[in-house]
Amino acid sequence: MQPIRHPLSLFVGIALLAAATLTAQPKGVAVTANESARRVDVTVDGKPFTSYIYPTSLKKPTLFPIRTAKGTLITRGYPLEPRAGERVDHPHHVGLWFNHGDVNGLDFWNNSDAIPAERAPKMGTILHRKVIDAKSGVDRGELVVESEWVQADGKPLIRERTHFVFRTGANERSIERNTTLTAIEKVVFRDNKEGSLGLRVTRALEQPAEKPELLTDASGKAMKTPTLDNEGVTGSYTSSEGLKGDAVWGTRGKWTMLSGTVEAEPVTIAMLDHPSNPTYPTYWHARGYGLFSANVFGRKVFKDTEPEFTLTLEPGKSVTLRHQVLILGGPVTKETIDRAHQKFSASAISTAR
Repeated sequence: MQPIRHPLSLFVGIALLAAATLTAQPKGVAVTANESARRVDVTVDGKPFTSYIYPTSLKKPTLFPIRTAKGTLITRGYPLEPRAGERVDHPHHVGLWFNHGDVNGLDFWNNSDAIPAERAPKMGTILHRKVIDAKSGVDRGELVVESEWVQADGKPLIRERTHFVFRTGANERSIERNTTLTAIEKVVFRDNKEGSLGLRVTRALEQPAEKPELLTDASGKAMKTPTLDNEGVTGSYTSSEGLKGDAVWGTRGKWTMLSGTVEAEPVTIAMLDHPSNPTYPTYWHARGYGLFSANVFGRKVFKDTEPEFTLTLEPGKSVTLRHQVLILGGPVTKETIDRAHQKFSASAISTAR
């Protein structure tokens, strides 16, 4: 005769199984390298936040895609993962990246597979070389990577070492990027509009506009539109100096934020410049069509009365550039970003644990 199991025993067994299942779920910020897939995934409590990717189809490593704490995408999908209704332009605008438009006369910013062959010799590429360190933690994860900035013939000009710090909090995410560029041979960063820390945002975070553009259809193919549909397009820039909308472009500021609504979620992305950066407070290459960029090496190109900026690194010499990107849910005030910038400005460079 089989023993009769008491209902309480069944309940306890189910409860223990459920507890074990919950315990098995990853907690905190996990940073997981997958070299065969050419990516490092960053998750928070097992849910995707972003990935550091370096596919052979791109001309630089990038963080793509990026999500809010609720999982809402804030980055444009095109050209890697096109979505219906997106603009089809600037295929080099992918995720969150760092490069510049004039280094020894080479254009690292505009390079992509769409560049005509005759322009290729004037283009530069950033090649991922290795993952130095990847650390997971309860409230932050860290990633240290090494890359090389190379010219068209493959000759390296710059060695890049970047330390990312990924943090999480209640209804917020943040990405701190500390990048050290070391000259392999003499390099000159010249005053140029195309730079430097760039982010291409999803359609909903663009500013409303009227100019017709090429958009993608449901299959990701380009389609002509006689007028631009602004339904659900809600983005608006605000700088630390109180400027708003298109007025932010080509002006200086300690930080700039972009606010809007994505899939019914209020979202604010704030990009913070650090006082140690060469042209602090930086000029903003912030466009209404969804390009959000802090230009570390641009000055006169934005304001004629400014002296031209040039940064020269002799072989073996380095420059370190620091930025923080906040991805916040809910209403956000200027005072909130001011406080965040003060905290970031006072912080030392994080070191991998």
